[in-house]
Amino acid sequence: MSAIIEAEKLTKIYPGGVLAVDRIDLSVQEGEIFGFLGPNGAGKSTTIMMLVTLLLPTEGKARISGFDVVHDRGRVRKLLGYVSQDIAVDEFLTGWENLLLQGKLYHLSPQEIKERGKEVLEMVDLWERKDELVQNYSGGMRKRLDIACGLIHRPKILFLDEPTLGLDIQTRAKIWEYIRNLRSEHKMTIFLTTHYMDEADKLCDRIAIIDHGRIMALGTPLELKRSVGGDLVTIQFQENGNGIKEEIINSLKEFPLVEKAQEKDGKLLIVTRDGNTAIPPILSQLHDLGAEVQSISMKRPSLDDVFLFYTGRQLRDEEASPQDFYRMRMALRRAKK
Repeated sequence: MSAIIEAEKLTKIYPGGVLAVDRIDLSVQEGEIFGFLGPNGAGKSTTIMMLVTLLLPTEGKARISGFDVVHDRGRVRKLLGYVSQDIAVDEFLTGWENLLLQGKLYHLSPQEIKERGKEVLEMVDLWERKDELVQNYSGGMRKRLDIACGLIHRPKILFLDEPTLGLDIQTRAKIWEYIRNLRSEHKMTIFLTTHYMDEADKLCDRIAIIDHGRIMALGTPLELKRSVGGDLVTIQFQENGNGIKEEIINSLKEFPLVEKAQEKDGKLLIVTRDGNTAIPPILSQLHDLGAEVQSISMKRPSLDDVFLFYTGRQLRDEEASPQDFYRMRMALRRAKK
């Protein structure tokens, strides 16, 4: 496979000096489902908006199918479908009228709109409801119509920004099925952002963990889990906030079963091949060094653990407040120029 999406040192700084995307490099292969995993405000949406030509990069370059996103905007846009976080369908039109409008915006012929409109509505299970006003649709139905509108021109690449945000688990699972079918039946490349661990794990061929505008780790879900190791042991000390002495970390690195040891937010994270065997001598060593342990836990690595290991915190702890989300939205709108 060849790279269909490429970015080099891609950077976005908003007015006021807010660094949203910090010199990221990435390469997405044709036919791949590629995921950006991170909390709100991590730079996911900003990256997508630069790739789909809605935001100008401050620095760096990006190419879609070989076309530069700044200098070849028109050619890039013909290749793309884009479904944003905000549901963009018109609730005062019917489902079919929304597709008709979208088809005309892409200069499709009436026959193409008729054929493709039926195809995409059947794909998202809305054909029987096509003549109803969208204001009578549920939230899940509106999102499915939104995805259908992004597909009517048969894009080579589909960008989905938080495609299941706020939907119930049954609707989310249905949309996952649509996404898989798009790749398998239409050989479409799909780039999606999410802050749902299960979504990234089940859908994506590869995942980039992004935090504070930087890519912290990249690989398949299995590769990312293996990068953390066999077992992840987390130790919380009595005196939190003063940092963990380098002496402790260095001593633990000498243990045969310890593969990694590092401090994150006042906690000691240890990667070991066998946690059950490693924990007793680790606790003994900590006692000899005068460290007072408050709690200790062990688990097999999940994507939550991968995120914790590479960023130092759990994803759910970093969810933006409604005020933060509103401020980011306003910043994006002001920057669309």
